Amino acid sequence: MNIVVCMKQVPGKFNIEIDPQTDTLIRGGTDNIIGPFDMNALEEGFRLKEKHSGKVYVISMGPSQVEESLREAVALGADEAILLCDPAFDGSDTWATSYVLSRGIRKLDRPDIVICGKQTIDGETGQVGPQLAEMLQLPFVSCVSKIEEVADGHITVQRMAEEGHHLVEMQLPGVISVVKEINVPRLPSLRGLMQSKKAHITLWNARELGVDVARVGLQGSPTRIVRVFRPQRASQGELLQGSPESQVEQLIEKLKATKVL
Repeated sequence: MNIVVCMKQVPGKFNIEIDPQTDTLIRGGTDNIIGPFDMNALEEGFRLKEKHSGKVYVISMGPSQVEESLREAVALGADEAILLCDPAFDGSDTWATSYVLSRGIRKLDRPDIVICGKQTIDGETGQVGPQLAEMLQLPFVSCVSKIEEVADGHITVQRMAEEGHHLVEMQLPGVISVVKEINVPRLPSLRGLMQSKKAHITLWNARELGVDVARVGLQGSPTRIVRVFRPQRASQGELLQGSPESQVEQLIEKLKATKVL
């Protein structure tokens, strides 16, 4: 199987800084990590390779610093790592990002499956997976919690629903997004870490991808983050008076008034 895993590098700490001029996250100078859901996507890609043989490609769009996370993916077991990097991509929203990723995936040997994490921890939109499938004109299943079977050009998966699970069969090639319940990501081996330092990271820019620059970046994005800010922390307590029985009655009434009960 040719397996493509989409990965995003995200801030690894909660105490992130916000640019007061642009109201956007300051990504430089922070400790970055592979997105947690993308770690699950990588692990599932490795498991598919181990069961069905083949090759795992990991692909990411971002600045040059993303190479560090791509090398981590190689240390874990990825066969090839591709970075889509160009100043024209700066400020791209999820639609523009999906477009760039689709151009990169089209340059690879036609994949049997593309695996994405359900969402990132910085944007949390969950939009890239379905948008990518649309641009690649492939079927899509979201929130996959278990791959049951891959056989006869089809994949059978469990997907999480609000109540229980759905059992879905999808024709391949296709795109899935996975949730954290699907697996426990492995740790890199010492040998993998050593090999990743010398691994070749393929770099493709906008020209090499054949990207229409009018469709990427801040100006080419149909959506825009207006503001990112920390909410005001406000704590307010109320001291209930009277006997313990009276306090219980007061508490119940307040919970009913706020529709908690």
